[in-house]
Amino acid sequence: MLELKQNLTNAILVNLDFGHGDYHDRLHELQQLALSADLVIAGIVEGKRARPDATTFIGSGKVEEIAQLASNTNATLVVFNHDLSPAQQRNLSVRLKCNVVERTSLILDIFAQRAKSYEGRLQVELAQLEHLATRLIRGWTHLERQKGGIGLRGPGETQLETDRRLIRKRVKLLKEKLSTLQRQRTVQRRQRQRAQLLSVSIVGYTNAGKSTLFNKLTAAQSYAADQLFATLDTTTRKLYLSEAGTVIVSDTVGFIRDLPHTLVAAFRATLEETVQADILLHVIDASAPNWNEQADQVNKTLKDIGADSIPQIQILNKSDLMVSLIAAGTKYVRDEYGRMNRICISAKTGDGLDFLRQALAESILEHSKKMDRESAVGTKEIIEVHASMQ
Repeated sequence: MLELKQNLTNAILVNLDFGHGDYHDRLHELQQLALSADLVIAGIVEGKRARPDATTFIGSGKVEEIAQLASNTNATLVVFNHDLSPAQQRNLSVRLKCNVVERTSLILDIFAQRAKSYEGRLQVELAQLEHLATRLIRGWTHLERQKGGIGLRGPGETQLETDRRLIRKRVKLLKEKLSTLQRQRTVQRRQRQRAQLLSVSIVGYTNAGKSTLFNKLTAAQSYAADQLFATLDTTTRKLYLSEAGTVIVSDTVGFIRDLPHTLVAAFRATLEETVQADILLHVIDASAPNWNEQADQVNKTLKDIGADSIPQIQILNKSDLMVSLIAAGTKYVRDEYGRMNRICISAKTGDGLDFLRQALAESILEHSKKMDRESAVGTKEIIEVHASMQ
């Protein structure tokens, strides 16, 4: 029998194999998500199916197995590593007599726990409400006290309609507030652009070491921990590179496979720091056995938000834990244009950061030349216009 912690939620994790080939990686990720949400893993239920069951997703046999396990371990929560329909979620909650959530809801809950800034909390609430609106079945139970009456709701309006109307009203307000913050970010970016400062965003899979690298580079004190989604709020700092000049470095939220679309949409303002960057530092946990799949997931998300055309420098992090992914004794690789495009580092120990600073210094020089060329072209066009008017 498992010895479970007190005052924490005991949860059963459910992960089924539908033959997609990445079953073990998905299960490991679900366990990490559960621990990041401060859940106690009371048990794991696995299985293999050709297709989901229409009523309960997992079939009656697995429902009985989960019910028995929940009874034995005092589990009060069942977490599915899959998307459930509202009807399936309701049926499972009734049969299991406990709360049932899906992977997306678990990620949203982690985001709600970690968001610290005003903007971050607004974005998380917006994502939660937009997710709830797609699967609302009497979602706001505290409104069930309203059985009718003058001034409480419109004539003939059902509880479900009331919930939806209130959600729409709140979503509209949140979007207006985020739009104001987005305009403020735009003004700040324009100021940096006028100063001709190179903008660098650190991106990567969640828990790849982005915040640790950010702290090492900028001497900042952003929260960094060995857990998924430790950082939600974008932090920006200046990085001085001696005679080369200054760059603006931003630490951004980590990505994950099948990142909920509601999160991507809600965090649009934050992700614009990535979309508007001049260079992306793509941090890869090179000690992970599936690091290449994680890198592909990050690139897929970058494409979804329109940042796939921005130049990247791959940062192979945790070199102190890995077998080198490039030639022995080599710390970096240059592309056909002579730019550093892959660097081995350890953000924890600082090994390899000198090469990263060198790469950024070279990028500053290239950026300055580009700005000079654009300025010369603009001046030439102005002169030609004046000449044609005379």
